Amino acid sequence: MGDGPVLVVGGTGMLGGQVVAALLERGKQVRALVRPQSDATALEAAGVEIARGDLMDPESLRDALSGVDAVVTSAAGYTRHSKGDTDDIDTIGNQNLVDAASAVGVRRFVLTSILTCDQTPQVPHFWHKKLVEDRLAQKGVPFVALRPGAFLDQITQMGGDPFAKRRLMWFGSPKTAITFVLVSDLAGYLADAVDAPGIDGERIDIGWDRPVSVRDIAQIAGDQLGERIRVRTIPGGLITAVGAVIGPVVPMAKDIAAMLRWFATGKYVADTSRQGEVFGQAPTAEDAIARFARSLGHSVDA
Repeated sequence: MGDGPVLVVGGTGMLGGQVVAALLERGKQVRALVRPQSDATALEAAGVEIARGDLMDPESLRDALSGVDAVVTSAAGYTRHSKGDTDDIDTIGNQNLVDAASAVGVRRFVLTSILTCDQTPQVPHFWHKKLVEDRLAQKGVPFVALRPGAFLDQITQMGGDPFAKRRLMWFGSPKTAITFVLVSDLAGYLADAVDAPGIDGERIDIGWDRPVSVRDIAQIAGDQLGERIRVRTIPGGLITAVGAVIGPVVPMAKDIAAMLRWFATGKYVADTSRQGEVFGQAPTAEDAIARFARSLGHSVDA
């Protein structure tokens, strides 16, 4: 452990904000890299030091990293979370961050990567994470990459509270089992990874005790809530066709279509054995789904 602050990159986002909270709960000093045009009011109110800068501005990164002990990044340009986000953040921007971290000699760099990113050159935003992992290794930066599965609480809330509507939306087959995570759980693991011993250079899968299908999730949630939860799906073929048509104009659409095709192979599955050794036993699907439902204000049967 070091005495300097932890620099969080992506702290204004859904995951990054929870990483900041988890680090503060663990008694860490936190500094957040925030773009000049972004609102940092909530972070400042929580006692976070703000470093104005941008992943595309190497000089600002060197300033932001001055005196820090560790870095945790959840930045992702492909999500288009903020105005001006592009894939360049995932490639050039992350390369700039790695190079700056190498130059100042951070004790540990914690990367939010993606499950199976090393197997999926056909899915751009997956592959870009693999390239960041490689860059960290090449530059000799002490790092750990956490590779989470799909964010259940993010995906299923795109149309509102799925349990209040008694309906889960999915893309492709509802029968294919894949690995899911909760954002709150991943945030805790990222915060713990700052000081976890003996993990430098590792790439750690993050998930539940087993892969589950969306149909499984609906069944588990229905049993817990005492309600029937339906699954409404959009056919995979339609997704691919739409991605091909609008991909040249909306690159994210083609990328997401490629991701969903990968999900359909059934290979998007975590090996959580190392997760269990470092962070404790992986949550069961039942426990995670129940906690998600409670977070939305639902009463869940034990």
